[in-house]
Amino acid sequence: MKRLAGALLVAVTALFVVARLQHGAGIWGWIAAFAEAAMIGALADWFAVVALFRHPLGLPIPHTAIIPANKERFADNLAEFVRDKFLATDTLVQKLRAFGPADRLGDWLQRPDNAQIVAEKLAAALAGWLDFIDDERVRSLLAASIRERLKEIDVSGVAGQVLDTLTIDDRHQELLDAGLRRLARWLDAPEVQTAFAAMIIEIAGKEYPKTLKAVGLVTDTEEFSCKIAASIVRGINGWLHDIGDDPLHPRRRAFDETVAEFIARLTNDAGFVARANAAKLEVLTHPVLAGYLNGLWDELKAWLREDLHQSDSRLRQRISAAASAFGTTLAENQALRHSLEDHLESAVVALADDFRDALSRHIAATIRGWKDEDLVREVELSVGRDLQFIRLNGTVVGGGIGLLLHGLTLLGSRAW
Repeated sequence: MKRLAGALLVAVTALFVVARLQHGAGIWGWIAAFAEAAMIGALADWFAVVALFRHPLGLPIPHTAIIPANKERFADNLAEFVRDKFLATDTLVQKLRAFGPADRLGDWLQRPDNAQIVAEKLAAALAGWLDFIDDERVRSLLAASIRERLKEIDVSGVAGQVLDTLTIDDRHQELLDAGLRRLARWLDAPEVQTAFAAMIIEIAGKEYPKTLKAVGLVTDTEEFSCKIAASIVRGINGWLHDIGDDPLHPRRRAFDETVAEFIARLTNDAGFVARANAAKLEVLTHPVLAGYLNGLWDELKAWLREDLHQSDSRLRQRISAAASAFGTTLAENQALRHSLEDHLESAVVALADDFRDALSRHIAATIRGWKDEDLVREVELSVGRDLQFIRLNGTVVGGGIGLLLHGLTLLGSRAW
């Protein structure tokens, strides 16, 4: 288009020269008027187009090279325009609602091919993560970081806070009730009673053989077992039921006192805290533990790598099935869809201001960092052929105006 506009300028210039050589007689007068005005229009519009982007003919004429001279203002205005018109919080929220992400996601995940895509992408990410972690430098750094973090943890204090939370509203008594019920059911089983009795006989025979022989029970261990088992189980079960049925049972109060005392020691007893932390450090620095953990990690990595490289990877199948199931649940559960979209809107509202400010700064900084010639080239290519059409139009319109003025001149001279 530049060549075409330039060729047209050359053509009207040549036409002007030829017409002048004919002394403007007859039709050549009209041709000369057209060519002269067309040449002026072409040159004027060439100057205007070039002045937008650079200095015409390299001359530092004032108010030329307008775009490079105003690059920073252009960068700031464009960044603000994108920020305020495209990334305003209300605009983003409206677009999000109109898009309906939860419905679209549910429909998309229900398609087997899409669920498989999710599985493939996550599996690839996991494989890349394994390769990253397997780097000896990264492993050493992570291991050292984890050890330092664990050393900073106050084991005793954390345990005290957890237990203190568990005792709110007597929740620890609920745990005690559950334990008592399970223990009572366990003792009701005949095989447990038999095993319990046999254990008592074995221990008593080893620890108190003379006592058993003196009372004449050594020769009849089976009968002794049955009698002892029945009486012990009845006694223990009765005791357990008494504790479970009586909220004010002394054993419950004793349990409360024991828990409260233990929590107090965890948080306030300096000696206990020191011993707990010392035990933690001993465990963390023990080479056997480090070797055991490294072995577990190596086995896990080997299994994951082997599975991920198989065409029928179980991990990918599980991920795909989970993605598909989530899509089905999302499509069928309106409350879940509304909840997801509410949380997405909240995230947009919370992050939009920071995001759009950061993006506008990035746009402005990127444009400022461009070379002037790169900026000019990008803008010229973006506007495209229309810039050269300005020159073409100027040539044609200028020539038409020249014809009009020439005609008016002739009419005026005749009237005079």
